[in-house]
Amino acid sequence: MSLSSSLRASVAERFARSAAASDAGSWLRTRDVPRWLAQRAGAHRFAVQRIPFAALEGWAFERGTGNLTHHSGRFFTVEGLRVSVDTGPFRSWQQPIIRQPEVGILGILTKEFDGVPHFLMQAKMEPGNPNLLQLSPTVQATRSNYTKVHRGADVPYLGHFLRPSAAGVVADVLQSEHGSWFFRKRNRNMIVETVDDVEVGDDFCWLTLGQIGELLRSDNVVNMDARTVLSCVPLRDRGGEPPDEDTELLSWFTAERSRHTVSTELVALNTVAGWHRTPYEIEREDGRYFRVVAVAVEAGSREVSGWTQPLIEPVGRGVTAFLTRRSQEGVQVLVHAQVEGGFLDTVELAPTVQCVPDNHAWLPPADRPRFLGAVLRATPDRIRYEAVHSEEGGRFRNAESRYLLVEAAGGDVPDVLPPDYRWVAPARLAELVRHGHYLNVQARSLLSLFTTGTVPLE
Repeated sequence: MSLSSSLRASVAERFARSAAASDAGSWLRTRDVPRWLAQRAGAHRFAVQRIPFAALEGWAFERGTGNLTHHSGRFFTVEGLRVSVDTGPFRSWQQPIIRQPEVGILGILTKEFDGVPHFLMQAKMEPGNPNLLQLSPTVQATRSNYTKVHRGADVPYLGHFLRPSAAGVVADVLQSEHGSWFFRKRNRNMIVETVDDVEVGDDFCWLTLGQIGELLRSDNVVNMDARTVLSCVPLRDRGGEPPDEDTELLSWFTAERSRHTVSTELVALNTVAGWHRTPYEIEREDGRYFRVVAVAVEAGSREVSGWTQPLIEPVGRGVTAFLTRRSQEGVQVLVHAQVEGGFLDTVELAPTVQCVPDNHAWLPPADRPRFLGAVLRATPDRIRYEAVHSEEGGRFRNAESRYLLVEAAGGDVPDVLPPDYRWVAPARLAELVRHGHYLNVQARSLLSLFTTGTVPLE
């Protein structure tokens, strides 16, 4: 669903006011948000404990395949994946992967107060977050959650997103999630504007984009689901309008999708080569990349107060970075047309660098991720942004990445780019986000730094 050009310009202008507004109105001050989050954490009992697979309730390894499934047939499964690609140092591999066919809702409600749009954010506990509770969208729920497969409580504010007024829909688009750990998973990313009175629950607060942008400068405060939805905020170009569609950019991206051959096949989990299962985890024989573990969860503020589930736990902290430069369009970022095994359509636009460096340290330099050295050796004066953010806390445990915007220095980037890289202005990326499966979730997280005004476009 998309807005007309004139309406997008109006929304972009109003949201730009919100991005410029810090502590506007009578709601929570930015400096008080960490204390408020701590209060909300203290108001409920939260606990997460590693358990053996045998202690999972309602989950079991399927006979024959070894797939890890829920007795309801819902939520998600952990299966095996076999991948063959035509690029990179590894042309084929096998791995466990999460298969979750159902589409969830990630939605943020917005409303004007004193002429400034505010956004209704939730203090939400997720079992995989290192600090458990972070700022999340107004609604963050799988279909199994909001159809009450778990027989839990109602999801607050869900009606605004299941039955939105057409006039109030700012963004509504299906977007991918982590293509390395999910098989073709999609969520509905929504921003819905309301003029109605909204009762604010104890675990919710109204914030401006500018306030959220300030909070994005801190580690592990704004969760991944909020960042991907915030990337859908319309951006203006230097002339103050949403940019025109870039036919050349779209043609390059389509060509990148067309030139790659990627073969993926779901296979039985117990046939995945190079992995083994112990009572507590499924892991690679060399200990790299990630493992599958099980946890028991207590969460007093969630629709269900306790449950058990599997989680993917990566080995090592990631680095997710855009190299940037200044041009006649203002700031540009270097995007990578990246292949990931779990993508629905072969390639999506990714950050310049997206990896866990430790997983590649043993490789010869020519086989390590391109531009990783340029990012890691950047001097402090060239780092325009740096913070540690969690990835999807509902399915991944302690999955953190160091998110960076690094100004390219002489020699970092060749004048003639590799064919799968391209300089793009953030406003043009914001136009692409109106359509599904153009930007991956890590690129959308970095784009949210521009849509919230955390980092200026000039």
